Amino acid sequence: MDKKEIYEHLAKIYLDASVKKKKKNKNHQKLIQNFFLLSLIIVVVGSTYLYSTLSGNKQLSSETALYLQNDVSKINFNFDPAKKEIYTINLNRLNVGRFKALVFQARKVNPNDNLSLRVEFVSAFRERSEIYVRNISNKWQEYVLELPKFKKINDWSEMSSLSFTIEEWNAKEKNGVVYIDDVRLKN
Repeated sequence: MDKKEIYEHLAKIYLDASVKKKKKNKNHQKLIQNFFLLSLIIVVVGSTYLYSTLSGNKQLSSETALYLQNDVSKINFNFDPAKKEIYTINLNRLNVGRFKALVFQARKVNPNDNLSLRVEFVSAFRERSEIYVRNISNKWQEYVLELPKFKKINDWSEMSSLSFTIEEWNAKEKNGVVYIDDVRLKN
């Protein structure tokens, strides 16, 4: 064997070994990636199943809600000079067409007062429709008003405002306080 043959033999051994090593590293990296993805899928599916089991739901339901106001608002009414008190949320031409219900929480301060709350939508086209929520509780209670019940609104694509009104003829007492919270539209 001469020097040239020895160099070629050593080069062949060295190059073949390095190619095999690279193939092993690539296979090893793919195996780790696949294991990570499988673990992630198991965690997501497992946590979803665990959540649905613990919450008592057989199926997971998705609810989309758009919060219009999530801070507590106070309607302080005194009917000595005024005939009604209004709290209004400006909707800025909001498209409400994809939602099915208005949801909010309310409570009155005086447990002896018997009052009703007028809830009114106004569209950019000057359509107005209202619903009266009777017997507001003195404890926080959630109210769900289906949008189709606002019958005088034909086009929900550009809404101007949402108002909560206490009117003198719908309250037993001449003054009091009503709180409104978590006003949202939901599917």
